Amino acid sequence: MTVEPLRDDDPKEIGGFALVCRIGSGGMGQVFLGESAAGHQAAVKVIKPSVLDEDTRARFLSEVESLRTVYGPFVAAFVGADANADQPWLAVEYVPGPDLRTLVAGQGPLPLAETASLGALLAEGLGTVHEAGLLHRDLKPQNILLSPYGPKVIDFGLAVLAERRTTLTATGFVVGSVLCMPPEQARGEQQLDRSADVYALGAVLLFAATGHYPYEGPTWQAVALKIEDPAASPDLTDAPPELVPLITDMLALDPDARPALPDVIERLVRVIREQGLTALQAKRRLTDLTPGISVPRLPAPAPEPSAGAGAPAYTPAVIDQAAVEEDEQAGSPLSTGAGQYTAEGDLDADDSDEGSSTARESTPSQPEIPSRPRGGVTAVRPSAPLRIAERIRADYAREARF
Repeated sequence: MTVEPLRDDDPKEIGGFALVCRIGSGGMGQVFLGESAAGHQAAVKVIKPSVLDEDTRARFLSEVESLRTVYGPFVAAFVGADANADQPWLAVEYVPGPDLRTLVAGQGPLPLAETASLGALLAEGLGTVHEAGLLHRDLKPQNILLSPYGPKVIDFGLAVLAERRTTLTATGFVVGSVLCMPPEQARGEQQLDRSADVYALGAVLLFAATGHYPYEGPTWQAVALKIEDPAASPDLTDAPPELVPLITDMLALDPDARPALPDVIERLVRVIREQGLTALQAKRRLTDLTPGISVPRLPAPAPEPSAGAGAPAYTPAVIDQAAVEEDEQAGSPLSTGAGQYTAEGDLDADDSDEGSSTARESTPSQPEIPSRPRGGVTAVRPSAPLRIAERIRADYAREARF
């Protein structure tokens, strides 16, 4: 997996996914890391405009329909897709690990037990695909991602329904990667069955254990000719002796001579046990080899200002509409006479029983001086019933023993 920043001409959003970076590319399109609105990460595959024709759209639609029916722990889960969009896209589970080719190129071939574990797990994954009535038809190291939980098979762009027996390409055009391709597929035959994926798995096992393929050459045509030649034996140089018999059978020229997937699993597990390990222990060794991958994330948005930010602070005060009306009718200032309420709503000390009555009995010749409110807030004088209630409460509080 290659992580690259987005380019200027890359889309910033596809199908509700905000695109973060590039994580791969292929013959059909570009793959991006996307984030949904809720933060779910997915690998979003977008078809290249340069190859967007009727056949490519049909092949892509087949991929979408295939993924909807495939489930299992070793298959990247389907997330969403729109094959009919102007720019068709497909989102699948994001696997934060390298592909097998990158791992082998960086760390070298896998040890025996880890190779056997990889093959057994992939065989189980392909079994899930086959049980759904599908063929992968393009299994190769680049289409195998190594996660902390085990390998994941990806890219069903070239998978077809096994029972349809239809072609999605022009006559004579080979679909798939030739380095792991069985002879019948290299010849352009469309009548493929599950044994085609078994051959490809054998080629993957050989690559994992040795770093090379069964047949190699300067061009894909030269490789295809070797694959089809009955006299050309696959190159098993450096393959572990414990795996040579199984890989030889999986790479058989005759599809009927290749073992079925359950047999492949049984023989690989036997190799693991001969190393003094359980299948689970071998799997843990395999996942321990998998380095984690750090990818960029969307930048955090700037915090939005809270409601009411910048507005004057609100200080509560007791306002009695009846008192307002009384004062308006009497023509007296709101702040004159009775005591004030502070911001906390406490009765002002000037509003004691004696103070209140004395203030009201003052002669008209002595104008009242408004008291200065505390806390900077002037409250409206409560009506008579509220004033009586406050005096009763104050008297009770003074006499109470608790």
